[in-house]
Amino acid sequence: MQFSSGDILLIVLYFGLSLGMGLMLSRRGGASLSEYFLSGRSAPWWLVGTGMVATTFAADTPLAVTGLVRGGGISANWIWWSAAIGAALTVFFFARLWRRAGVLTDLEFIELRYSGPLAAFLRGFKAIYFGLFLNIVVMAWVNLAMYKIAAVLFPEIDPRLAVSAAAAATLLYVALTGLWGVAIADAFQFAVAMGGCIALAWFAAGHPAVQQAGGLGAALPEAMLQLLPRFESGGGAGSIASSAFLAYVLVQWWASWYPGQEPGGGGYIAQRIMSARDERHGVKAALWFLIAHYCVRSWPWILAALAAIVIYPGLDAAHGEESYVYLIRDILGSPWRGLLAAAFLGAYMSTIATHLNWGASYVVNDFLRRFWMRKQQEQGGIRAARVVSLLLLVLSLLLSFTVLKSVQGAWEFLLSCTAGMGFVLILRWYWWRINALAEIVAMVAPLWIVSAMKLAASLGVEVPASPQNLFWIAPAVVVCTLAAVYLAGPESPQTLQRFYQRVRPPGPGWLAISGDPQRSSWRVLAPDFAGWLSAVLMIYGLLFALGAALFGRYAEAVGWGALALAASAIVAWMLRRQFRRSE
Repeated sequence: MQFSSGDILLIVLYFGLSLGMGLMLSRRGGASLSEYFLSGRSAPWWLVGTGMVATTFAADTPLAVTGLVRGGGISANWIWWSAAIGAALTVFFFARLWRRAGVLTDLEFIELRYSGPLAAFLRGFKAIYFGLFLNIVVMAWVNLAMYKIAAVLFPEIDPRLAVSAAAAATLLYVALTGLWGVAIADAFQFAVAMGGCIALAWFAAGHPAVQQAGGLGAALPEAMLQLLPRFESGGGAGSIASSAFLAYVLVQWWASWYPGQEPGGGGYIAQRIMSARDERHGVKAALWFLIAHYCVRSWPWILAALAAIVIYPGLDAAHGEESYVYLIRDILGSPWRGLLAAAFLGAYMSTIATHLNWGASYVVNDFLRRFWMRKQQEQGGIRAARVVSLLLLVLSLLLSFTVLKSVQGAWEFLLSCTAGMGFVLILRWYWWRINALAEIVAMVAPLWIVSAMKLAASLGVEVPASPQNLFWIAPAVVVCTLAAVYLAGPESPQTLQRFYQRVRPPGPGWLAISGDPQRSSWRVLAPDFAGWLSAVLMIYGLLFALGAALFGRYAEAVGWGALALAASAIVAWMLRRQFRRSE
């Protein structure tokens, strides 16, 4: 692909602005661990929420959506649209509690909620398991996606060199500035990435091949354009097995751990919420993330993916995801081609930046400082975080270039091997009986169950595939977890009282500790449940209203829009009640 001088200038300008905005905060980011990992707990909601969206907008996501749409139509996106149910749960049930906890990382929360050797072991083990192992896997599949993109956009450059250069630039501002630099760069990178994706969707939908066919609505079968799937097990555009759909909307969103969608709002979502100025800003950030993640980002990707089906009708399934990059190569001129190259770099760098900072926070705060560096000053912790960030980046690049072959395989590994964990991650906030052993069991049990299922399959026993296997894995993990709850007993009264007094979780699950029937009742949680359900309806209503309008189905768009408007009014009302209750 030939880049003009204007394209190259845009790319260079993008790198310069990304690094400059991050580096100008280098002094503030290195002042303390709170500044380095949590922006001094003083970030505004719009910056916090935009950072969440930018991080989950990785280089692989437009490609993944393109593959989904090409294989099953618009409704195939329910594999990730279903996660909106859990993200809405975070807005009303967990965002304010995370901000109230006052911890540096969500793993530090473990020794606030639990006590004793098991709690210390759990915190240290999760720091390595999530901060190193799973974090490296996630970063590796993001690197792999950028590798494929670079191979098409920059064929004259070794894609390993291109990815490594972008990764090194990201490491530079992450290591020097911490979360402040990451957050500021995220906002800029998200704006560039979304602008580029919208431009590509516009040009793709206006391509001669699409227009000669009468537009996307006429060029593609009706089944490809359905927002709600048809429940058919045979496959095909617009169809999905009812068992798979139910696995998404009934189990996956609460049961499985996935970066950016951890049940209970943990991981780097919790990190961003805890970096907000106060509870209100944390809740508003979670709500903005919910809207931007599902409603703002979806349609530019989907429109481009549909256009790619028309423009490249004979493309084999193995290259379906890459058709998104082919659009950039084939239909864009200067300077749009440079803008899209910068957009992909922005998506890649924002995701890698957050994973470096977040992973380093686990390893440093919850392993090294907890067990090895207790007497070290904070500057020693910041230096250690920079070394850990370098280690994470090098290992993820090695995994990308030598081992990992399939992004989809990595997704399925995470969703299956963490199924059932969400039961504990949610209830530990709202039920006093949850203990450290239960969380350990919930983390380990899925691995054993998945291994047993794979062994059975190798012996010729028929076992369900993903996502239907969630119906087996999640209930089994819940049973094992409940056994651990009652075998080990609750945490000490002193630990539970300390946790309750700091976090003040509402609901009947803490009546035994609070002794306050008025606060610890189901009635206290009723507005939060109403707000959660309304937020889910708001998101799907707005998402479908935009989709229907784009395809000229205006009566349908009005119906969905009315649902979104009514639900948003309830959401605003319930949030005002929540804020008043917290004062």
